[in-house]
Amino acid sequence: TMGNWLVNHWFSAAVLAAWLGINIFLFTYYFLFFDRDERYFYTRAILGSALAWARASAKCLNFNSMLILLPVCRNLLSFLRGTCSCCRRTLRKQLDHNLTFHKLVAYALALLTAVHTIAHLFNLERYNQSQQATDGSLPAVLSKMHLQGSKWLNPIHSNQTTVEYVAFTTIPGLTGVIITLALILMVTSSTEFIRRNYFELFWYTHHLFLIYFAGLVIHGIAGLVRGQTEQSMAEVHPSHCAEYLTQRDQNCTHSCCKDPEFGSIPAESWKWVLAPIILYVFERILRVWRAQQKVVVKKVVMHPARVLELQMQKKGFCMEVGQYIFVNCPSISPLEWHPFTLTSAPEEDFFSIHIRAAGDWTERLIDTFQSEIPRIEVDGPFGTASEDVFQYEVAMLVGAGIGVTPFASILKSIWYKFQQADQTLKTKKIYFYWLCRDTGAFAWFNDLLASLEQKMAESGKADFLTYRLFLTGWDTSIANNVALHFDTAMDTVTGLRHKTIFGRPMWNMEFAVVAAAHPRSVVGVFLCGPEALAKSLQKSCHQHSSLDPRKVKFYFNKENF
Repeated sequence: TMGNWLVNHWFSAAVLAAWLGINIFLFTYYFLFFDRDERYFYTRAILGSALAWARASAKCLNFNSMLILLPVCRNLLSFLRGTCSCCRRTLRKQLDHNLTFHKLVAYALALLTAVHTIAHLFNLERYNQSQQATDGSLPAVLSKMHLQGSKWLNPIHSNQTTVEYVAFTTIPGLTGVIITLALILMVTSSTEFIRRNYFELFWYTHHLFLIYFAGLVIHGIAGLVRGQTEQSMAEVHPSHCAEYLTQRDQNCTHSCCKDPEFGSIPAESWKWVLAPIILYVFERILRVWRAQQKVVVKKVVMHPARVLELQMQKKGFCMEVGQYIFVNCPSISPLEWHPFTLTSAPEEDFFSIHIRAAGDWTERLIDTFQSEIPRIEVDGPFGTASEDVFQYEVAMLVGAGIGVTPFASILKSIWYKFQQADQTLKTKKIYFYWLCRDTGAFAWFNDLLASLEQKMAESGKADFLTYRLFLTGWDTSIANNVALHFDTAMDTVTGLRHKTIFGRPMWNMEFAVVAAAHPRSVVGVFLCGPEALAKSLQKSCHQHSSLDPRKVKFYFNKENF
């Protein structure tokens, strides 16, 4: 329910509300300022309300450009997470929503860029029309003033200019076009599909942010949009002098005879983005320094379906379950860093990742490791530990597809804690549900489950873990094979003791079974998988939780990996 969400995500909700509030305040304040301030009386005479639209959106663009880099300073976030280790875990967890906030700010930038660009296209058109007008109207008179000096109001000084010419030959025009193109490329190349399948394209295109910030800082320097100067306001204030501008004769003698003079609005984008840029430079220096620390590859395992397992050691490396690292292989690409979830448990004397072939970089890495052991650089670990799993007597873990990876670390760690009779472990029973289209790419996970199954059976704790495998994509050859070997002890698809179930889980049934087996327990439900599955699990948690506080309760936790 919405209430529960707010309780668990109050920090995210507060950040979101503050961000929206500041955007709305900035836009409204500056819109009214440029729409009413008398210094821009003459500017509005030419441009109308498009002036306020352009300036208000510019302020919000500066504000959001200031924010966009902060969520991707991952070392800074790790530092914050460390310093607030005494804070409640829900607060530390909120810092894992950094990329969601980064995307939100990016969408706001895209929207504001559209508003700003459209407003300025109207402005250019009106400047042009006023310059070409010969009807003696106020915009026409203003446009002919001070064409020789630097006190002009209309940046278009000749009758032969087109909007396109201004857009590509002036500093604001050209930088505006470049910034907008950079932003369009960055937004379109960061869709889920491209990130998953063409990570390199996303990675390199995203570095256009350097051009974006350079363009942003230069963009307002020329000061094409102008207002009346303070001195001129004192001499010929528009409130009593504007009416005389269109009907002055040659030998004018009263106080409004002097032409109003105009000056540019100082460029200020750099003031907004300077601090985040400095922080980001520090972040990159720190990454380079951390990457230089030696990583020893202890073991390389090549699993079926082109999945590479790397077991590594690094001095001072300290991990927790559910965390991830960034990996770089200089011999393949000195610039590319790819994120991988850790599949080892903190109790092990190494840290490991499983890399499946999914794109050029992973393909080349797997090929390289089959012939030699190249130098590997590691940055991390990052992310908040998924320690919540250990806090429940009964845990239902649901992994869908690649979402099964973090559960390798969790299951191993729970088993180690269980064996060592760790006091922090409250878990007495685990239900693990694994949904995937085909088990081929996850044969390594089968091996892990098989070894856990064997260890538990040997120590007489076989009932500690119950797992159910759901094969959601299967063909007739698999089905025939299963029908043939139906009475064998081991499963034909995975070779495990527990049989594979074909099709999707009936969650109502699964929850009913757990509720019946543990009528007085608090059950933690953990998912690493798609949003649609999260919704149906949340619904089941709600439906199967008893209103009686002494009876079974299901609590839903979605992990962000």
